[in-house]
Amino acid sequence: MINFLAKITAWLGQHMFFIVLSGLIAGFLIPLPDSPALRATVVGSFGYMTFVTALGTSLKEFLRVLKKPVIPLWILVLIHVVSPCIAWLAGLFFFSGDPYTQLGYLIAASTPIGVTSVIWTALTGGSVSVALVAVTLDTLLVPVMLPFFFKAVIGQTLQIDYLQMMVQLFAMITIPSIAGMLIHDHGRSDMLPKSLKVIGNFIAKLAFFAVIFINAALVGPDIAWDLSTLKIVLVTMFLVALGYAMGYLGSLVFKSRSREVALAMIYCVGLRNASFGVVLALTFFPHAVAIPVTMTILYQQPFAAIIPYFFGSTGNK
Repeated sequence: MINFLAKITAWLGQHMFFIVLSGLIAGFLIPLPDSPALRATVVGSFGYMTFVTALGTSLKEFLRVLKKPVIPLWILVLIHVVSPCIAWLAGLFFFSGDPYTQLGYLIAASTPIGVTSVIWTALTGGSVSVALVAVTLDTLLVPVMLPFFFKAVIGQTLQIDYLQMMVQLFAMITIPSIAGMLIHDHGRSDMLPKSLKVIGNFIAKLAFFAVIFINAALVGPDIAWDLSTLKIVLVTMFLVALGYAMGYLGSLVFKSRSREVALAMIYCVGLRNASFGVVLALTFFPHAVAIPVTMTILYQQPFAAIIPYFFGSTGNK
């Protein structure tokens, strides 16, 4: 039984696109009403996935990156300076007479790093330490920078519960990461029984499916599937793909970059906390502003699942 479960887990690890696609389809077909229980399930699932990922990461390596955070800081420049500028220009070019859509793209490009970036970085063999440091620094930076950004660009001060957001991010990333890395360095995680490791990794795949499914089920009803959204769909696909490309091109700045660092940058720059962006748009602006932000959810995870196939043929050159 354990061997069979191990084969399934290994197959799922090599075909993450299947998990993403099935989760998205199930979520869109089975919409769910938002509730504290669902939110808690997402936070708990993320926390568990991060913990399992951190079991294979050294705390010493994390601290080494944190002492010289040049790469994580460059990631933050790309996602909070370069990306919003590109999104704003794209909005002006493609939707010159539609300020709500322009604003939607700006919000989508200004949201924090998506916590799934750490999971995808680990799944593809990237530098988890770089991804964890980038997410940690972004968690501390966003509450200070995002209100200032919207005040400067839009002229509106947003009253957002950043404390709650930080608590959730710490619960999903920081605490389980530290626990997993401590066990890795001092708890002899390699001595755990094979059956426990197999079951734990399989549950992590189920948790990943749950996160994709719940997010799709929550945002699906907000999307109006008609011809009027086709242009937004195409432009959003272009911008999401450009985000991943920006992460790869940004890694070329470092002459001594490795494949692991490049993968971490691709996922940290390409994956954003779109759910936070949707809440931001729906809370403070007309619903039309939320449409481009919602559309990013359609592409982020499928593109993330495709990256390993593409990067495998180009990343080692």
